[in-house]
Amino acid sequence: VQLQAFGGGLVQAGGSLRLSCAASGPTFGSYHMGWFRQAPGKEREFVAAISRGGSSTYYQESVKGRFTISRDNAKNTLYLQMNSLKPEDTAVYYCATTQLATLTPFGSWGQGTLVTVSS
Repeated sequence: VQLQAFGGGLVQAGGSLRLSCAASGPTFGSYHMGWFRQAPGKEREFVAAISRGGSSTYYQESVKGRFTISRDNAKNTLYLQMNSLKPEDTAVYYCATTQLATLTPFGSWGQGTLVTVSS
């Protein structure tokens, strides 16, 4: 599966953005999916994950209650709704096929999208 993330941009602290990840190919619905991010000078980190059918979701502690991951398998699209954004959320965000047991990415990575949160 090939992935392409988009929807990033510049937003003030407290604002919202919705990221999307478009997948190509008929197998999107067979993968658990996740969002990961990499801030300048830092390692890539897990943000959120969702099971194949969308019934189970997982979040990094720092984004719980602010971010919501969802998916539409009919549209081959993964989403990340980000509310109450903070400057520390600034990063390049990536979507990826994900192992739920370890909340780590494997296989396909999408091209990232930059989110910048100004204070």
